[in-house]
Amino acid sequence: MFTLSLFFLLLNIPLLMTCLIYPRCFWSMRQDEYENRSLERGCAFFIRAVKWPVEKEYFSNALNIQTHTENQKYALALAFSMNEINLNPNLLPNMSLVFTYSTDACDWEAIFKSVIHLDLQEHKILPNYICTEDIKCGVALTGFNWATTVTIHILLNNFIFQKFIHLTYGSFYPVLSDHEKFPYLYQMASEDTSLALALVSFIIHFSWNWVGLAISDNDKGTQFLSYLRREMEKNTVCFAFVNMIPVNMRLFMSRAEVYYNQIMTSSTNVVIMYGDKDSTLAVSFRMWVSLGIQRIWITTAQWDVTPRMKDLTFDNLCGTFAFGQHHGEIYGLKNYAQTLNPFIYSDEYLLKLEWMYFNCNVTASKWKPFKNCSSNHSLEWLMTHTFDMAFIEGSYDIYNAVYAFAHALHQVTFQKGDNLPTDNRKEQDYDCKKLCSFLRKTHFTNPAGDRVNMNQIEKLQEEYDIFYIWNFPQGIGLKLKIGIFSPYFQTGQHLHLSEDIIEWAKEGSQMLTSVCSADCGPGFRKFRKNGMPACCFDCSPCPENKISNETNVEMCILCPEDQYANTEQNHCIQKPLIFLTYEEPLGITISLMALCFSALTAVILGVFVKHHSTPIVKASNHILTYILLISLIFCFLCPLLFIGHPNSATCILQQITFGVVFTVAISTVLAKTITVILAFKVTAPQRMMKYFLVQRASNYIIPMCTLIQVIVCAVWLGASPPFVDIDTQSEHGHIIIVCNKGSVTAFYCVLGYLACLSFASFFLAFFSRNLPGNFNEAKSMTFSMLLFCSVWITFLPVYHGTKGKVMVAVEIFSTLASSAGMLGCIFIPKCYTILFRPDKNSLQMIREKLSSHTHIS
Repeated sequence: MFTLSLFFLLLNIPLLMTCLIYPRCFWSMRQDEYENRSLERGCAFFIRAVKWPVEKEYFSNALNIQTHTENQKYALALAFSMNEINLNPNLLPNMSLVFTYSTDACDWEAIFKSVIHLDLQEHKILPNYICTEDIKCGVALTGFNWATTVTIHILLNNFIFQKFIHLTYGSFYPVLSDHEKFPYLYQMASEDTSLALALVSFIIHFSWNWVGLAISDNDKGTQFLSYLRREMEKNTVCFAFVNMIPVNMRLFMSRAEVYYNQIMTSSTNVVIMYGDKDSTLAVSFRMWVSLGIQRIWITTAQWDVTPRMKDLTFDNLCGTFAFGQHHGEIYGLKNYAQTLNPFIYSDEYLLKLEWMYFNCNVTASKWKPFKNCSSNHSLEWLMTHTFDMAFIEGSYDIYNAVYAFAHALHQVTFQKGDNLPTDNRKEQDYDCKKLCSFLRKTHFTNPAGDRVNMNQIEKLQEEYDIFYIWNFPQGIGLKLKIGIFSPYFQTGQHLHLSEDIIEWAKEGSQMLTSVCSADCGPGFRKFRKNGMPACCFDCSPCPENKISNETNVEMCILCPEDQYANTEQNHCIQKPLIFLTYEEPLGITISLMALCFSALTAVILGVFVKHHSTPIVKASNHILTYILLISLIFCFLCPLLFIGHPNSATCILQQITFGVVFTVAISTVLAKTITVILAFKVTAPQRMMKYFLVQRASNYIIPMCTLIQVIVCAVWLGASPPFVDIDTQSEHGHIIIVCNKGSVTAFYCVLGYLACLSFASFFLAFFSRNLPGNFNEAKSMTFSMLLFCSVWITFLPVYHGTKGKVMVAVEIFSTLASSAGMLGCIFIPKCYTILFRPDKNSLQMIREKLSSHTHIS
């Protein structure tokens, strides 16, 4: 089956390209004389095989009956089909097919009356009784609606002595597909299982999603509705309304106003019409058009939507699209008819009989003058062009039905060999049951090149030609082929339309839109309204940092961490990397401050070194002073490690250097404080030995305290060292590269240890602030430690309340402020005395202070 489908697809590709490059134009004319005819159209033909050849005169006489052209075309198609078969030496040799066609053949009520009432009264037939041994199987070919078809089928197989195989042309009815109830009935029309997919593909092509539906309220309409609803749900197409039109005319007329108001108040611009061409649905369609309802109509090709001669031209923004089953072209019907009887089948008669076609050159300049022509001029214009008759819809079903019967009869007749049947009449007879069995298994390729499979289960999916019907005044219509639908093409490419032809047909007018809600463009998302179909929705902007770059999306997409949404929220932008650099004002300010403070500290160190022999320098323990000043220089230079692109080395050095150099500085202050205390408390001779012990012990305070901090830092590096981290959340639109502390606990242990040293230094200095002495540093160290503790206590909440570069800046300023506090409180007053009050930095002044102190004592 797959190989057959693939072969079928490959065969149709050249045909598809040819159809789109060379479009077919079909013309139809509608006459007022048929306005009041019955809705029921179609005929009943009875076919049989005979042993003698049939001449042309037989078909000529059979078609001389003058009926209206709507049904005459079926008889003409039947005669043409039989003539082809009778001329084919390979199909039913030495046999001919003939058919019965009378004035009552297209009036099922007349058939019922003649067959039942008259024949029963005259005792010509006896129901369910066989009164002859000459039993032959007849073939009935009808084209009525399902109810009439059932009635005729019962008549043929229950009230007439001769059994009939019943073939139907025209519409397919699900109720007639039950082989148990109707064993001898076969429908030539396909089930239209692909029509729903074709319609939805066509609707999606024009970006419609809000359509109306009007169908006949019967099994056929219900089945089509289920197919269509399933395909629409797959592709998010919704019904604006569904009108189930009753098949009963009286019931329909009582509700006609309701249906009219439904379609008038609906917001859709596209309406699908599906039903029989002779049903109340067709009446409602004609009524709606005559009342001026402007919509885009989508129908099946069997509908005759050509206006009456008094109708106005449809609005060019609207129009009618028709779907007809695709099949190969059969040429020669017009020539056959005119050869059969040139007096009856003139060009004008054939042109009014059915859609005529010819290859047309689609140019606007060619067709525009034709729009305003009268009917007579239009007909004259058409007569100057070569045209042929089209086998479409019911006529093509008749063509295939005749060939199917001929192939089945051929198999039954010649199944025992290729020998012709004998003259024995009983051997010539063929049983209906056997013929029907062969008929259901018959498959062949007709002269048009189309595969015909009579097995309903194995039937191939239908292909459809798509037409645009352009109506002119004076009852003339143009039916222009604009594309094709094939389910055998790749998914998503089933539909092929010629956009150039559509644009010409619409005369450049933009196709109407038909949507329930306007599209939600990029940057928005749609959300359903309560109780409304999926096609009806509202739009809302995407949430922060989410985007939508397509239309009608239900969920916005979150941008990756390294990107952020633009203001329109329709695409993500790469976030720039930011960090504290030397080029920006904050980085420049911090660098200058660090360098200035470190330079100032170096100058102070130089001053102390230069005046190392003065009393004020000697009194402050110049070794500890040098160590403190050198450590402060490194404290001021530490912030430079926080500036620039972070890497693993700088992240580690930032915290380790900060912890170690500040430990050296504070432990030096602690050592100086202890030295001051011991200098004034241990002075008696009896304590001289202790003095030396303590003096030596104070020299070990700095390395011991520093060693403890080094151990803490080593544990930090071993457990969870600092590393480079990317912060994508702190600042919108930027990626901040920062140094993550790694172990926060270790970081706070470093700060806690520094806090313990600073508090110890503060308390010792505070208690020794009133000790006597000319150069007592206790007061200055008290203020320096007070400032140091204040800075770092304030640092903690501020540090946790900031992000990104500001966090780094807070740590840097805390480092600079605490270092500057120690430098200013301890060394600036001494530098002032050394440089600007040298008189106070002399032995004479010290002696005078000591004498005054002794005198007071």
